[in-house]
Amino acid sequence: MELQNRTVGQWLEHWAQTTPDKEFLVYSDRNLRFTWNEFNQRVDNMAKGLMSIGVTRGTHVGIWATNVPDWLTFLYAGAKVGAVLITVNTSYKQNELEYLVKDSDMHTICITEGVFDGNFVDMVYRMIPELKTSQRGFARNERFPCLKNVVYIGQEKYKGMYNTPELLLSGRNIDDSVLEEAKRAVNCHDTVNMQYTSGTTGFPKGVMLSHYNIVNNGYFTGEGMGFTAADKLCCCVPLFHCFGVTLATMNVLTHGCTQVMVEKFDPLLVLASVHKERCTALYGVPTMFIAELNHPMFDMFDLTSLRTGIMAGSLCPIELMRSVTEKMHITHITSVYGLTESSPGMTHSVLADSFEDRCTTVGREYPFTEVKVLNPETGEECAVNEPGEICCRGYLTMQGYYKNPQATAEVIDSNSFLHSGDIGIRDENGFYRITGRIKDMIIRGGENIYPREIEEYLYHLEGLKDIQVVGVASPKYGEQIGAFIIPHEGAALTEEAVKDFCRGQIARHKIPRYIFFVDSFPMTGSGKIQKFKLREQALELLAKQGVEVV
Repeated sequence: MELQNRTVGQWLEHWAQTTPDKEFLVYSDRNLRFTWNEFNQRVDNMAKGLMSIGVTRGTHVGIWATNVPDWLTFLYAGAKVGAVLITVNTSYKQNELEYLVKDSDMHTICITEGVFDGNFVDMVYRMIPELKTSQRGFARNERFPCLKNVVYIGQEKYKGMYNTPELLLSGRNIDDSVLEEAKRAVNCHDTVNMQYTSGTTGFPKGVMLSHYNIVNNGYFTGEGMGFTAADKLCCCVPLFHCFGVTLATMNVLTHGCTQVMVEKFDPLLVLASVHKERCTALYGVPTMFIAELNHPMFDMFDLTSLRTGIMAGSLCPIELMRSVTEKMHITHITSVYGLTESSPGMTHSVLADSFEDRCTTVGREYPFTEVKVLNPETGEECAVNEPGEICCRGYLTMQGYYKNPQATAEVIDSNSFLHSGDIGIRDENGFYRITGRIKDMIIRGGENIYPREIEEYLYHLEGLKDIQVVGVASPKYGEQIGAFIIPHEGAALTEEAVKDFCRGQIARHKIPRYIFFVDSFPMTGSGKIQKFKLREQALELLAKQGVEVV
């Protein structure tokens, strides 16, 4: 194995030339199929279409959509012209959308109609009301000076927005030589993808990832799982996460296999896709595998084609991994540990590892990656089985947080080690285990949630005096969100009032599941709030109330 220097676009063209008629992208539920060559041609037309509306090298293009067929078209089209694709979480509400668009200096945003609890078209019109009275490409808003275009991903036409058929048509009118010239300027060390994450501190920040970062991480992920061009990977995790765009998409891209897509997670659709397409690999967070295993129609499907997969995103219970192995025939289920800032995988359990090691550890470090457990106080490397902060360095380290060198310096030290904020150990055989967290970040079902973001929002709730948000241990999601609230004297706050204040304003997964009204917070002698005690109190209070933690 060696590090790869091809760009994302060059890899696509490699397979379009090498195996042009092999299936690359499949949506089994609608029998939509692209060969490598067909998809590459569509990408070239879309790339030229993007150029026709002013997208060039370094332009920031957002995509706000579930795993629709043209999601990957925009990823690869942007990559070919040197644009930066910014992924937008489909759970985002108005405030979160506007924050991201402004902070990222987004030039073009590509959207679908939305999801069941949020209409993306309406939210974009609320953000840029000028769209309704402007010619496409000419709407301007003082709050979002960089935003020039909105593209609707689909056939429908909306005032002030382009749609994908129009872009593809525009692309056909641009000479291929213009695209070829743009492609020659793209370097594997250019930023190709920017994902917003709460990371370990503060509000969401744009993690800048290069072709080199994500291509190599995807390549080594596939190598550890024994991937070949004969594999078919069922991808039901969101493409806006590193799990989908790197561990799945870049794995497929670098091994020339087939990506079987599920537009939005549905356990029945996943099972049917694996059955129909004879998929060999399946990805998911623990809650997805639980939903598949417990589906009442589970026994109707033949899953014997499966051999490997990744379960990641939160704590993976050993009994669940055992069930996935025995009942879903994924005899070599693996796990990946990392964070968006590490592209994302820094450790990975692989085929050669024993079942126990694959279930109880997060594996060993990726090739060409240096992982160390460092003492958070001294910075010295910890001894075997001594807990410390998991840190890494190598090709996988992000280029930095967009426009935020201070935050970058807080997580990448002078020795180029990226600090995860997670506590773990390295055992005598070189396997890593994650045992806790230094920072306050909550991981709920694979979603990174930073408490301060929720706290800052809820401070605007009338009657609320002070608030602390913590993670509450959950057998299903890894962690749920708990909010400890000190009300103003005489305020008549209720749990439902707090939740109502959040609904439609912040993503559903950020709304506190458990709310506790208290008189004070536990403090240290120096006046610092002890969040670890609040986490303990949450479980105690729920037990007293007879509430089952889910």
